[in-house]
Amino acid sequence: MTTPRGFRDRADDSLFTLLGEIPELVRNLVVAEIDSAKTWAKRAGKQAGLGGAWFIVAMFFLFWLIPALGAFAIIGLSSWMPAWAASLIVVGLFLVIIVVAALLGLQRFKKLSKSENPAQAITVDARIVKDVADEY
Repeated sequence: MTTPRGFRDRADDSLFTLLGEIPELVRNLVVAEIDSAKTWAKRAGKQAGLGGAWFIVAMFFLFWLIPALGAFAIIGLSSWMPAWAASLIVVGLFLVIIVVAALLGLQRFKKLSKSENPAQAITVDARIVKDVADEY
């Protein structure tokens, strides 16, 4: 007898019949989970790719915004002073920003090199365990 959804009624099946079907049910469950993971990975990869493409578009426009901002600042300042002085001020300001950003980045890299990576920690732990085992 089948139910309205098409599943077989197992109320009359014996215990041994039900236990005999467990391996097939587990296999079907594992296959379904793997298929679900593949589907999720494809969908997540597609979304990540599209997100990356939008970041590339944003970076393209940011690349062209910086010179436009510099030109705007030079033109604005040149209404109060000579154009060469306005250009020199904007170049100096950009150089200060570049130096500060480079120093902050260098500081982060130095902090990264001071930290112990996990492979080194595992090596140290293994050596400690070996030394303790040798004592006994």
